[in-house]
Order: sequence, then C-alpha cells, then structure tokens
Amino acid sequence: MSMRRTTVQAALKGVGSGAEARVMGWVRTRRDAKGFSFLEINDGSCLTNLQVIVDAGVQGADVLKDLGTGAAVAVTGELVPSPGKGQRFELRATGLELLGAADPEAYPLQKKRHSDEFLRTIAHLRPRTNKYGAMLRLRSALGQAVHAFFAARGFAWVQTPIITGSDCEGAGEMFRVTALSDAEACLPPGERAARDFFGKDAYLTVSGQLSAEPLALALGQVYTFGPTFRAEHSDTSRHAAEFWMLEPEMAFADLDDDMDLGEALLKHLVGVAVNDCAEDFGLFVKYVDPSLPETLGAILEQPFVRLPYAEAVDILSRAEAKFQFPVGFGCDLQSEHERYLTEKHFKRPVVVYDYPKEIKAFYMRQNDDGQTVAAMDVLVPGIGEIIGGSAREERLDVLTARIRELSLPMESYWWYLDTRRFGTVPHAGFGLGFERLVMLVTGIGNIRDVMAFARTWRHLEF
Repeated sequence: MSMRRTTVQAALKGVGSGAEARVMGWVRTRRDAKGFSFLEINDGSCLTNLQVIVDAGVQGADVLKDLGTGAAVAVTGELVPSPGKGQRFELRATGLELLGAADPEAYPLQKKRHSDEFLRTIAHLRPRTNKYGAMLRLRSALGQAVHAFFAARGFAWVQTPIITGSDCEGAGEMFRVTALSDAEACLPPGERAARDFFGKDAYLTVSGQLSAEPLALALGQVYTFGPTFRAEHSDTSRHAAEFWMLEPEMAFADLDDDMDLGEALLKHLVGVAVNDCAEDFGLFVKYVDPSLPETLGAILEQPFVRLPYAEAVDILSRAEAKFQFPVGFGCDLQSEHERYLTEKHFKRPVVVYDYPKEIKAFYMRQNDDGQTVAAMDVLVPGIGEIIGGSAREERLDVLTARIRELSLPMESYWWYLDTRRFGTVPHAGFGLGFERLVMLVTGIGNIRDVMAFARTWRHLEF
C-alpha cells in the first residue's frame, strides 16, 4: 500500500511505463477467459477506462469472482504497450486487491444507458457514469478557466457575503435566514426581526453585485464567483434554488467595456471546453448534441451581433414565427424571443442593449433619452440569456431619484450611495450564470443535470 498511486489518466499516457505501477479505481466491466480475466477500470481522472489483464495465478486473483461492476480495486502491475485498438497502454497485473465490493444484483449502474430522470434519483452515484463524470470534469475546467481569465487581466478575486440584510437587488424571491425557534418565528414581524441573530431580517443573497461595486471602486477591477439563491416556486428545466454566479465589476468602464469583456470571457470559456477538454467534450457531441461543434464554432469564430433593444423588438415583431409571449417595446424578452434571434435570425450570439428602464433594475445607468438604460444581455443559441449586465448609475442625484421613483427604502442604501458621494466614477459589470455556461458547452438541457446535487422546488435530497 506504500506505492504511490498512478491515475488511469497517467497510465493511459504511459507515465511510468515499463515499471511497476499501482492503479486504483472502480470496475466497469469484467470479462473472463481461460486462465485470465480482462478488467476495465476507471478512477474518474478521465473518460477512458484502463484495461487490466489478470492471470489466474497472480496474487489476489481469487477475488476475481467478487469483482462485479462498481467494485473498487487496487491493481499492481506493469504498464505495457497495448496490442489492442483504442488505447496505447494496458496494465498486466501482478497483484489484485478488493477494496470495496458492490453487489451486482443491487448496484443500480449497470453497463447500459440510463435515463437522466432515473439518474437524478441516485445523484450520489451518477458521477460514476461517463456522462456525469465528463460533465463534472468539464465544469471543473471551466471554473479554473474563470480564475485564469480574470487573473490574466489584473482582476482581484473577492468574496462577497452570502447572507444579506437587504432584498434590494430585485432579482427574485429570497430565502430567509433565521436563528429563531419555531415559537419565536411566529412573533409579529418587527419583534421577530429584533430578536433574531442580526437584529433584523436576513436572507440568502441573490447576487454579489451590490457588495462587489464598492470593492471595484477601491481595487479597480474585481470579480466574485460563488453560490447564489432564489426562492421562486418554479419547477422548470431552467430554474434552481441554488446556483453559481460569476460577477465581475470594473471601475472606469462603460457599457462598451462591459460588452467587450462579456464577449471575450464567453469566447475564452467555450474555447477551453472545446480545445482543452476534447475527450469529455466529444462525449457530448456524440451522445447528447451533435450540433455542438457548429453552435460553439459560431461563438468562437464570429464577432457577436450588437443590437439595440428597439431593433430587436422590431425584428421580432416582423418575424413569421409564432410566439407564445407578446412582443412590443417595453416587454421583457422571453427565452423564445432570445433563441429566435440567436438560432434563426442571426445564427450566432447576440448582445441586446439599451433596454427600457421600466424592466430593468434601479442601479442601471439611465441614458440621455430618459427612457432607456445602459443595460446589456448576451444571448446564445440553445440557452438564450447567459450574461446580464449594465453600466452602473454613478450619478448620485439620478440614482437617488430612481430609488424614490421605485419607492425603495432609501435607508437601506446609505452605504451604496456613499460610493457615489465620495469619488464616484463610471463603472460597469455583469453576471454570468455558471450552470447555463455548462449547459451551453455540453448541450445538456436541464439545469438539474449540470450540478452535482440539484436544489430545486420541493427537492432537497442528498
């Protein structure tokens, strides 16, 4: 047991070939022949299995009879060139050890394709399947690519609070956080809040943006990347109660800078998925969505269309397509509208900007026309909106007037307004839904299947 473990990924590349190696993993298949057996094992380090040849006389060969699919094993042996097709190296065992048995009659993952619906019921085991192992490795690579992208551009990674005392973001229903007993929670709202941990109502955040802005107005360029929460009672393929958001904020920046950064970021992350994760990406092309190379190629190879909201509405109004939701100036674009623009009309990503102020948040910078704000949404095929952002309203008088216009509690924003009182500057930022990014590069159509353990309406398993 003192020998250093060799991963399956390293073994398949021939790392340490010709010398003794120790590989550990889970059995995918076992095939017996006269005098020896073939094992296919995988340890999660890559998509491909490692073939292991076990002669009947090797140490530990007596456990072969117990090696069903799902059993965990440790194999010591020599890495040698493989005469078969499909892999360069295989492991010729000199010793075999059963680490953890798996009853073949009870183990729910057999050598066949399982439906996504079934796999959601065993989310604790589905990462061992090819599809979900590939998704999680891709997700990991994308997360690391996020940090590499912003580090290369001089952004500081900051951590904003998950617990907030304000629901002022206006991005959706919020979960309340409390330390009160059940009896205390039934007190009148004012008394309940006063007796709670923070002395006021507290919530799980829907966005790190308002906290990130002051940090950008000190450090210049920052980003926050972490979990956010929404409590909508929605049970659709696009909604989750807990999900991850990537939110950069830039001082001394306007809407054009915001659109430039969003486009560059998306191209970078898609490029990582296509070029740096070729094996895992290939699984999704083969088994999930064969059109992925074309869809993602349009993101990588062409500039994004930049389209004022008014022009987008005009295109949609003249479209021959039948939409479920009405189209008109002042209406928020729905997923069907966004996908029509990206999949039918332009056939590539579209950045829609200058939205009516009535359908956007209070903090977005008002344009000179008095009707629109400097907001932008990046729309992509298959998903619709993947990025939403804006230039932030840096003018104190305009911002306070907008807060009053919307009847928001001014006292909740004293600290936010201070950043406009003391050295205000133009600044901009956006939010990118990380799960939507994973859906985009994998072709997976349900948000429950691009996270390890989904938190959705009426579902808190695992």
